[in-house]
Amino acid sequence: MTTVTKKVIPLRWISNIKLLQHRSFHVDAIAYKTANITSKQFESIYNSDAKDLSRELDGFLKRHIGPSPKDVNKMLKTLNYDDLSNFISSVIPEKILEKRSLNLKAPDQGYTEQEMLKELKNLANLNNFEVKNFIGKGYYGTILPPVIQRNLLENPQWYTSYTPYQPEISQGRLESLLNFQTIITELTGLPIANASLLDEGTAASEAMLLSFNLSKGKKKTYLIDSNIHKQTKAVLRTRSIPTNIEIKEIDPYNLDSIKEELSTNNVSGILIQYPATDGSIASMENLQNLSKLIHEKKGIVSVASDLMALTLLKPPSEFNADVVLGSSQRFGVPMGFGGPHAAFFSVTNKLSRKIPGRIVGVSKDRLGNQAFRLALQTREQHIKRDKATSNICTAQALLANIAAMYVVYHGPEGLKNISQRIFAITSILAKFINSDGSSFKTLNENWFDTLTIKLPDGITSDNLLQNALKKYNINLYKVNDNAVSVAIDETTTQKDLENLIKLFSNDSQINVTQLVAESKFEEFPVDLRRSDNFLAQPVFNTYHNETAMLRYMTRLQMRDLSLANSMIPLGSCTMKLNATTEMIPITWPQFANIHPFQPKSQVQGYYELTKSLEHDLCEITGFDAISLQPNSGAQGEFSGLRVITTYLKDQGQTHRNICLIPISAHGTNPASAAMCGLKVVPIACLKNGSLDLVDLKAKAEQYKDNLAAIMITYPSTYGLYEPGVTDAINIVHENGGQVYLDGANMNAQLGLTSPAFLGADVCHLNLHKTFAIPHGGGGPGVGAIGVKSHLQPYLPGHDITKIEGAGEKSIDAVCSSAFGNSLVLPISFAFIKMLGNQGVPFVSSMAILNANYLVERLKEHYKILFISEEDRVSKHCAHEFIIDLREFKDKHVEAIDIAKRLQDYGFHAPTLAFPVPGTLMVEPTESEDLNELNRFVDAMISIRGEIDDFVNGQPKGMVLKNAPHSLEDLLISKDWDTRGYTREQAAYPLPFLKQNKFWPVVARVDDMYGDMNLMCTCPSVEDVASSQK
Repeated sequence: MTTVTKKVIPLRWISNIKLLQHRSFHVDAIAYKTANITSKQFESIYNSDAKDLSRELDGFLKRHIGPSPKDVNKMLKTLNYDDLSNFISSVIPEKILEKRSLNLKAPDQGYTEQEMLKELKNLANLNNFEVKNFIGKGYYGTILPPVIQRNLLENPQWYTSYTPYQPEISQGRLESLLNFQTIITELTGLPIANASLLDEGTAASEAMLLSFNLSKGKKKTYLIDSNIHKQTKAVLRTRSIPTNIEIKEIDPYNLDSIKEELSTNNVSGILIQYPATDGSIASMENLQNLSKLIHEKKGIVSVASDLMALTLLKPPSEFNADVVLGSSQRFGVPMGFGGPHAAFFSVTNKLSRKIPGRIVGVSKDRLGNQAFRLALQTREQHIKRDKATSNICTAQALLANIAAMYVVYHGPEGLKNISQRIFAITSILAKFINSDGSSFKTLNENWFDTLTIKLPDGITSDNLLQNALKKYNINLYKVNDNAVSVAIDETTTQKDLENLIKLFSNDSQINVTQLVAESKFEEFPVDLRRSDNFLAQPVFNTYHNETAMLRYMTRLQMRDLSLANSMIPLGSCTMKLNATTEMIPITWPQFANIHPFQPKSQVQGYYELTKSLEHDLCEITGFDAISLQPNSGAQGEFSGLRVITTYLKDQGQTHRNICLIPISAHGTNPASAAMCGLKVVPIACLKNGSLDLVDLKAKAEQYKDNLAAIMITYPSTYGLYEPGVTDAINIVHENGGQVYLDGANMNAQLGLTSPAFLGADVCHLNLHKTFAIPHGGGGPGVGAIGVKSHLQPYLPGHDITKIEGAGEKSIDAVCSSAFGNSLVLPISFAFIKMLGNQGVPFVSSMAILNANYLVERLKEHYKILFISEEDRVSKHCAHEFIIDLREFKDKHVEAIDIAKRLQDYGFHAPTLAFPVPGTLMVEPTESEDLNELNRFVDAMISIRGEIDDFVNGQPKGMVLKNAPHSLEDLLISKDWDTRGYTREQAAYPLPFLKQNKFWPVVARVDDMYGDMNLMCTCPSVEDVASSQK
C-alpha cells in the first residue's frame, strides 16, 4: 500500500471556512492504494447530489467531460466492456498502469466553479495591482480597449482555434496576423516580418543564432550592447552555451573598441538596443557607422527596439539593420506578471528564408481569389528535424492579434498621439529633475519614455524606492545603489506626473499642478524623428469607432472554425475545452496589471498560485520539482535538455553528447537536441509502431561512453501504450544516459500512470494541451518541465526575479520573465483544482474511451494504423489513433483531399501527414460528447463513400478534389453542369448540416503559388484601388 504523508491544508486554500467542516480533502484523509476509475465512481462525481448541502451543484467534472454516464455505458457496450475500469485495464499494459491516488491541494471531488472563482479572487487580491509601476525594462502599462478585450481576448471564437494549418477555415486570424506583420514591417522599415515569436529575450537569441548560422558556425563571437535589458542578456547566455558562442558586451558609441573586436574576423553579428535600456537613443550617424563596420566584416546587425517608440523614432532600416526584434506588449497586451506577449521579428529580403517562426503569406484559391496561408517555414521542424534553423513550433498568435487590433483601432495618428504624449510627459519630468528644484540629475541626455536618474549624496536607491511606495504608491526600477530609472507609459496621468515631480523635488511645498500646467508640450527631436508616412494601408485607417471595430473583428471571427463551432480532432494537439470559469480570471486587473519585476511582497498571489500549481503538477507527474518558466512546448524541450547537459557537465561528463530519438518523434525533438549541442542518433520503430528495442539496445551500447539522453514520447507519437517503454528507459539508464519524456501525450497519463513512475528523469508538460490553456490560434503556450531530485538544482533561474530553489547550478533563464507566461497559469490552476483528486483520472480515461469508440466505429471503413484485434498489446489505441489513407494514393486520392472535404462537413481536419505521411491522426479529447463523436463518424463514413465514387470513376467523386466549397463557389461558379455532382451534395452531404453549417470563405488554397510569389504584408492603398477597378 502506498503511504501518503498526512498534510494540513493552509487556510488560504479555503475560500469558505465552512468547507473545512463539510468537505473531504484527500490530504487529510487516509489514502487509497489506487485511484477509483470505475463507471460507478464516475457517475457519483458527475451527478451532483441536491441533498448534500455542503457542496454546490455547479461541479466541474460534468461541465468538462463530454460523455454522460449513460453515454459512457453505451460506448463501453460498443467496445464490449461492462465497466470503465476494466476497459482502462485492458488498454494500458499492467506494468504501465499505476493509478496512484493523488494528493492535490484541492478537495477530493474538486472545487465547484463558483468556489474556484472565490478562491482565485482571494489569491488575486494578494497582488498589489493598484500600485503605479514606472519600472519599464520591456514591460509597460497599457490600455486594452474594451472592445478588443470583450470581443477578442475573452471570445472563445478567437482563443479556442488552432494554428492555421488549414487556411480555408482560418482566414480571419490569418488576415489579422498579416496585419500584425504589416505593422512590424511598417514600423521597423524592414520588408519581411513573422507572425510573432515567444518574447523579446528569445527573439534576441534567435537573432544571435541566425547570425551564427549564417557564418556556418565559424564565427564564434557575438557582440551585444551593454545597454540592453538585463533579462535579454540572460536568455542570450542560455542559448549561447550549447553552440560555444562567446558573448561580448560592447559600448556602441566606442567604435574603436568595436573595430578591435572585428579585427579577429570572428564576429558573426551584433545586437543593439534602440532606445537603450537606460532610455538613451544613439545618434543616427553613430548607428550608421556601427552598421557599416559590422557589414564590412559580413556580420549581421540586429536591433532590439520598441514599437511605440518607433511611431516617432527613425526606423532601424535607416541605419541598415538586418534584423529588428522586440515585444509588442505595449500595444494593448496586459503585463500579466511577464507574459504572454507577442515578440516581433523582421528581416531584410535576403534573410526571408532564414527567419524563424511562422509567416503568413498571400496566395490564391481554386477560383483565383486572394487567400491567406502560412508560408515557407510552416512545418520546418518536421522536414529538416535536427537541421532546422529553429525549434519554434508555435508563437503568440492570440497576443499578436490583440496588438494588431490595437493598431487597427487607433490608427497611425492615434499611435502618434499616444507616443507623443508619453515623450512629452517624460520630457516635463526630465526638465524638472535637471532644474534647480531637484537635487537629482538624469544620466541620459535624450529619451523617449525612460529616464535613468542619479541620486544625490545621502540617498540610496532602496530609500527612494521605499519613499516612493509609501508616499505615492509608486514603483521605480533600481539600477544600482546610486541610480534608479523611471519609465512613462500610456497609462501615465497628470496626477502620476505630479507625484513623480514631488518625489524628486527639493521643495515639499511645490505647486506641481501649476508647474505641470505651465510646462511646454515638447515635440520629439527633429534629428531623431521619422518623417515617412507609415501605416497608410486602408485597414489601419478605417475602423476607429467602436461600431466599426466590433463589426471588423466579428467579420474576421466568422471566417474561422474554432471549438465554438465543432470538434477539432487534431492528433498530438489535445484541443479540449477551455472552460469559461478557467478563463475569467486572466482579465482581472489583479492578475493582468502586474509587472514581472514588482517586489515579491507585492505579488504574493502569484507566488502562492505558482507554488500550489507546481505542487499539483509534481503530484500528477511524480516528479520532485517543476519549473513553469518555459513559455512553449519547444522551449520546454530545450530547457529540459539544457538541464540534462548542465547536470552532465557538473558530473564531469561533458563528453556525453549523443541523443537517441525515435524516428516517429515530433520534429521539434531533434531540433531542440541540436540546439543544445547534442548529436542526434535515430532509433527505428517496428512495423507495429513500437520502438525497436533491439535497435535501441544496440545503439545505446554502441554510444554508451557518450550517451547523454533519449527523447521518448509516451504514449508514443503513434498513439500507442508501448509496454516496452520501461525496458527502453532501463536500457538508457544502464548505459549512462538520462531519459527525457516528451509530454505531448500527457493527456493519456493523468492519474493512470506518470513520467516518474515510468522512470523518466525529466519531462515537459504542455499546459496549453493537457492542462486546458487555449491554443489561441497558435499560442500562447506553457512548456513547464518536471524533474527528479538529482536535476532539481539545474532548473532555470532568473537574474531579476528570485525563484525559490534556484541557485548557483541553475541554468540561466530560458525566457524573459521568471514564470514565463504567468497570466495564463490561473487556467491550469483552476483546471486541476476543479477536477480534484478523484476527477483528474477521468480526464485521461474519457480521452481514451472517446478515441477507442471512434476506432470501433470507423475500422470497418478505414484502415487504422497499428491497431490489431489479434495483438493484445495493440488491440486498442491510447487517446489518439491514425487513419491510414495511403491505399488510395495510387488511385489519385490524397489525404489532403479528405482533410479539405471535412471542412464541408463542418470539421477541422485531424492532423495531416504526421507522424506518418498519407494519414490523418485523430484525437477527440475527453471534452467531446457522444453526439459530436457520432457526427464526426457520420462525416467520415460519408466521405468514404465519396472516395469509393472517385476510385470507381463516378463523376460525383470529384467533390473530393474540389473541396472545400465556399459560398461564392456555390452561387457564382458557372461550371456546375459539368462537375458531376450537385450544389447540395457539395454543401449539404448530411442532414445535420442544414441546421449547423460552417462555410469556408475561400476554396482550396494554392500552396505552391503562395511560396513562389511570397507576399507577407497587407496590400497598399494603390493595390486596393487597382483591385477595385
